Amino acid sequence: MALNFNKYATEGNTFMKAYAKELSLFDDYDQAGRILSTILHGLRSIISTEESLQLIAQLPMFLKAVYVNGWTLKTKEKIKTTDDFIAYLRVISGNTSLIDFYSDEIAEADVHSTFKMLRNYVSSGQMEDVIGQLPKQLKKLFYEYNFE
Repeated sequence: MALNFNKYATEGNTFMKAYAKELSLFDDYDQAGRILSTILHGLRSIISTEESLQLIAQLPMFLKAVYVNGWTLKTKEKIKTTDDFIAYLRVISGNTSLIDFYSDEIAEADVHSTFKMLRNYVSSGQMEDVIGQLPKQLKKLFYEYNFE
């Protein structure tokens, strides 16, 4: 079986351009990549391993790679509110959190935009299963986010 890594790279670059635009970052693909990685790693920390595996089964190769990078199986994080999740994202991103998640409003908008982009690849049923494992306050963020 021949692997076409150029195809994965092309798909990944196309996604990152659209994702950076969605986040209003324009050409800053490094920052967009950090945000994507942090949000996906935050998500995998609060949903079950089984749900993560079902989710990544539907993702294209380049998103699978981002999702599983550095993954170790451990107990789910105890996240109950949007503020808890944003605080956790800041912990994951470390020093770059001052740039990537500098305000709660930006962080919320970025989480919403990430899920919006994932919907291009994940079935609505699978997305509902993932969202079903989230705390109530986070579910609202994924369904109805108001950018005002």
